[in-house]
Amino acid sequence: MASSSAPQVANPAPLGLAGFALTTLLLSAVNAGWITGDAWIGYALFYGGAAQFSAGMWEFAAKNTFGATAFSTYGAFWLGTAFYVWFWAGKSASVPTDLAWVTLGFTIFTGIMMVNSFKLNNPPVMWVFVALFITFLLLCLGFFMATVGMPGNELIHHAGGYVGVITALLAWYAAYKAVAASLA
Repeated sequence: MASSSAPQVANPAPLGLAGFALTTLLLSAVNAGWITGDAWIGYALFYGGAAQFSAGMWEFAAKNTFGATAFSTYGAFWLGTAFYVWFWAGKSASVPTDLAWVTLGFTIFTGIMMVNSFKLNNPPVMWVFVALFITFLLLCLGFFMATVGMPGNELIHHAGGYVGVITALLAWYAAYKAVAASLA
């Protein structure tokens, strides 16, 4: 007799966190001024974008609204960011302004998710959101400062890159904890 219960699905959070971590590390290294180039774009499309977005869809199936919203949104962020850089950034004189407004939107969203992460019983994920909020806030300030030619914008932008690297490390730690929990 066949069972009518739905099949169990693995926890998609480690995949989403790991995709987020690697892509965040790569772009943050660029933002910090440590590396140049666009090596991060392919990873933004496939690992930070498609894999993380898929993890968000699986979180919907697991009835985890927080995970579904976070992974789907940041997966879409990576897809959108890669698309923007590939197809528009070289053709637009308004790149700092464009990125200022995009990072403002994601700063607001991340602030909302950060406050909600305080309700989770998962300190590693909470710290990812705290660090990510600071990362977006610094990048947003740096981009807005650049739009008006304010001195110090590169320093603020680089600081956002440094905090982004910390964010990536925290996300990898959260992924590690989730995988380890699945093996217990």
